[in-house]
Amino acid sequence: MIIHYHIHEVSEYINWIYFFHAWGFQPRYATIAQIHGCDSCRALWLANFPENERSKAAEAMQLFKEANRMLCQLDEKFYTHGLFRLLDANSEGDDLWLEGRRFPLLRQQTAKEGEPYLCLSDFVRPLSQGIKDRIGLFATTVDTTMESLYAHDNYQQLLVQTLADRLAEATAEKMHESIRKEFWGYAPHEQLTMTQLHNEEFQGIRPAVGYPSLPDQSVNFLLDELLDMKQIGIQLTENGMMQPHASVSGLMLAHPKACYFSVGKIDEQQLESYASRRGMNIEEMRKFLGANL
Repeated sequence: MIIHYHIHEVSEYINWIYFFHAWGFQPRYATIAQIHGCDSCRALWLANFPENERSKAAEAMQLFKEANRMLCQLDEKFYTHGLFRLLDANSEGDDLWLEGRRFPLLRQQTAKEGEPYLCLSDFVRPLSQGIKDRIGLFATTVDTTMESLYAHDNYQQLLVQTLADRLAEATAEKMHESIRKEFWGYAPHEQLTMTQLHNEEFQGIRPAVGYPSLPDQSVNFLLDELLDMKQIGIQLTENGMMQPHASVSGLMLAHPKACYFSVGKIDEQQLESYASRRGMNIEEMRKFLGANL
């Protein structure tokens, strides 16, 4: 299913901590997004900082003001786009089976005392039980021309690019909420604040490609076969990178105990097994998993 959003529909889902992080601000400065915009509220917020931090806080305040001004401008011309599918699924070892297709995954193997070695397949019903489970696949992005705005103004270009990144993530957040409550419907009565959403207090997880539990960027090729990302304007490079850069893709798992984790380092034996299951040679696979070897 494809969903298109106006900028104002997803901007409230922006996690400003990551926006400010991209600009070199610590999380405490992102609290500017939580206050009322009147002069007295801004003054009180500024006064809460030690005197030696107020200059930095004033910079954050101005940046937030300019970011919101740009969001209003973008809302006149641009949209964000989401694409998802809900598929029958089962797990078999470290693999998922989606519509008869193998979807290989990686398992932790760094020693952890008293803790299990996790793989995302652990949160999907095993094939041996003979009962179908469900899994979600998704991709989100912004209009392809958004990132190329303000090419002759370095500051404005960086501002629109960092906002585009946050808008793609915010689109995933909003779409995932709708999927849990309506389309998949496993959490129809969920009522969470934006802070709770950002703290991931909902049931299930949304691991994205390139993140610690799904570190192999070439997984985008598997997702593209099942989603056809070009429907929302996403193109893949030969290395599996998405264009526009402000795009997100991944899985949605509903298991109540599903959690995020880092695959971490793997050995040559798992690399060989994973490459075989992916139908790729080891050296090609090594290129995608260099940080995990």
